[in-house]
Amino acid sequence: MSVRLNLPEPGYLMYRAANASSSVLWLIGGIGLATLGLVVLSGLWAGAESDAAALERQRSLINQRLHEQVDQVAEAIDQVSSGYMALLSSQVSRVPSPVSSGDVLASEVAGPESAETISKIVVAVFGYDQAFVVDGNGQLAMRSGPEVEARYRWIRPLLLPLLRERQPGANPARRMSSNNVLANSSESSSRRGSFAELMRLEGRPTIAGIAPINRAEDLSSREPPLTPQDMRYLIAIRFLDGAALDDLSREQGLNGARFARSADPDPNEVAVQIDAGATGEPIGFIVWSPDLPGSRVIGRLLPALLGAALVIAVLFLLLLKRLRTSLIELKLSEANARHLASHDVLTALPNRAYFSAQLEECLAKKPVSDQRSAIALIDLDRFKAVNDRFGHAAGDELIRTAAERMRSIIGPADVLARIGGDEFALLICTSGREENTLGDKCKALVAELSRPFHLRSGEVVAHIGGSAGMTLLPPSGGSASEILRQADVALYEAKNQGRGRSVLFQPDMEEGRDAREALKGELRKLLENSPDSGLGQNGQSASTFGFDENFGKLDLYYQTIHRASDGYKPSGAEALIRWHHPRHGFLAPDEFIPLAEEGGLLELLGRWVLREACSAAASWSPDTFVAVNVSPSQLRVPGFEDVVETVLLETGLPPSRLELEVTESALIEDSRDIAGALRRLRARGVQVSLDDFGTGYSSLSHLMHFGIDRIKIDRSFVALLGARADGAALVSGLLSLARTLSISTTAEGVETEAQRDFLVALGCTDLQGFLFSKPMPLGELQARSEFSQLRSGELGRAQS
Repeated sequence: MSVRLNLPEPGYLMYRAANASSSVLWLIGGIGLATLGLVVLSGLWAGAESDAAALERQRSLINQRLHEQVDQVAEAIDQVSSGYMALLSSQVSRVPSPVSSGDVLASEVAGPESAETISKIVVAVFGYDQAFVVDGNGQLAMRSGPEVEARYRWIRPLLLPLLRERQPGANPARRMSSNNVLANSSESSSRRGSFAELMRLEGRPTIAGIAPINRAEDLSSREPPLTPQDMRYLIAIRFLDGAALDDLSREQGLNGARFARSADPDPNEVAVQIDAGATGEPIGFIVWSPDLPGSRVIGRLLPALLGAALVIAVLFLLLLKRLRTSLIELKLSEANARHLASHDVLTALPNRAYFSAQLEECLAKKPVSDQRSAIALIDLDRFKAVNDRFGHAAGDELIRTAAERMRSIIGPADVLARIGGDEFALLICTSGREENTLGDKCKALVAELSRPFHLRSGEVVAHIGGSAGMTLLPPSGGSASEILRQADVALYEAKNQGRGRSVLFQPDMEEGRDAREALKGELRKLLENSPDSGLGQNGQSASTFGFDENFGKLDLYYQTIHRASDGYKPSGAEALIRWHHPRHGFLAPDEFIPLAEEGGLLELLGRWVLREACSAAASWSPDTFVAVNVSPSQLRVPGFEDVVETVLLETGLPPSRLELEVTESALIEDSRDIAGALRRLRARGVQVSLDDFGTGYSSLSHLMHFGIDRIKIDRSFVALLGARADGAALVSGLLSLARTLSISTTAEGVETEAQRDFLVALGCTDLQGFLFSKPMPLGELQARSEFSQLRSGELGRAQS
């Protein structure tokens, strides 16, 4: 059975916490990066979509503009042909009779010279690249030079199919191109036979327009019908890769537009295909650098976006770092909370719950033949004295140091736990059956605790020691509570044998434990006679309280206190409780007061002492007072000051003649509640003294905060007078402090005249000790004049 006794090291806890939180941080980081990536991708996608929409719009505008140019060419040559027809008509009207105008053909009137003229007009005025006047067979019907004839012969085979479709009676079958660019002339021009077509001429994208220049009546009512040779057609050609493309680029905002025979744009260019209107075959491509608003906006915003992304990334990293720190702190807190649930905060040892669980687990395991386990309860001797004298800080340091010493001795398989203030428990797992192995471990622990403890950086040296009670675990399992009880009995026996030792439980030790419990029960029986005990019979008189013929009697003894002036005349007496037991004899308070505290009887016992002392003091001289010790548990009871006032009213003792003695340890624990109780008592006239001043955690703040009327110098300091030089200096300092604060002082344990004279010389106001008297019963005390019972008249005057 191997357990971890120490709190995990901070680095180990941080490592575990970091590993535990890494998966969460990776998830959060991944989500954050994915979100940031989605935002960036969304922006890029939006820009790409905007670019695609702009590109599609530009392509659509190009197709639309080409369509419009085809229509414009058709309209333009239709108007030219119409004007030329008007010219022909005017020429025919001037032909002399007997030849009628209807018998004269355009071919007869329009000679090659006029055809040449109209072609030049079309090129010069309307901006076409080339213009021809041909007959129905595709032969030139105009005067032209060799260069024009050579060019026309090159393009004639391409224009001839279109020209034949325009012949009278022909049914042209025109096809739509893939990009929907078609020479659809207007309705009026279609009736005259004019049309325009996209095609490739001379390897260049071209709009070719054809319009007949014969009169309408020549085409419809001529008898006999016209022959192709009689027909005249105007052919106008506009190339799209020249000025037309420049105009198109300028109108549509096409940057660097150019014509290409193949789709070979640069990386920053796009292309749109041009198809022939009749055949749908590709003619070429218009290539340009598109205007992409999305890319432009992204390009302009890119520095800002990068800056924002950097800021967001930094903030996100800081957030992740802070989150990681918070997660580590949370994990550390959770691990620490789980650890503290089963470990003691002060010593980092397992606590009672953890030890009980380990004991139950050990009992539940199947025993091994060559192994034997045991538990030991360890108690620090005289720890309370160190804690009261040097304060809780020193007490805590002592507990931690003792735990470290014991932990250095036990084995790795043993479980050492702190189960109380100065109580420890040890679960010992041995590798053999020899009992001396168990005893040796406990002896080593006790020996280690007997070494001096250097506290407060060596300012204080404490000698405490320790006692251990041990019991073997039964080989066949057993009850954990019974095993702990046996160890507790062995511990009690170790303390009874003089402390500083380890004792193994034996069955006959039960008798000592039973005797202690019996004594506690007898004390309870004695206190059941109290009229306000609530434990048994009610209505009993105070005189019968604390008496039983089988259990003996509780009684108060008194030790006188004397004024340092006025011939050491008694100024009062301190009430001290005793138990006259029929079997155990005379029991001092330290023998049964702890039993009363364990059984919850201390408050009731203290109330009885207070009532008895006040009742006795009521008959003393009015110049005397009675001092009664009050425990911290009494002061913590709500309404304790009301109980004191009730007792004073019942006994008739003035509040100024009652002095309650409290210890410094009572002021340290629960100081807020105790301070309130003492403040209310002093407001009602009761005197408060600080007992054993200087032996505990002495603090000037106690004298100021709690409103102390008297300090009592402990007998251990008085014993130093005449024995050590520093003893006189210490007592002198205490008396000087009290004199400065106008606080009365009582020196305890005065046994010699030299001590008395020294204390009087230093200004001590009251003296107490064997030099003046020993504790005595009330009857013996009343033999003295100051404490003799007053007559009824004197008592009434004293109370008034």
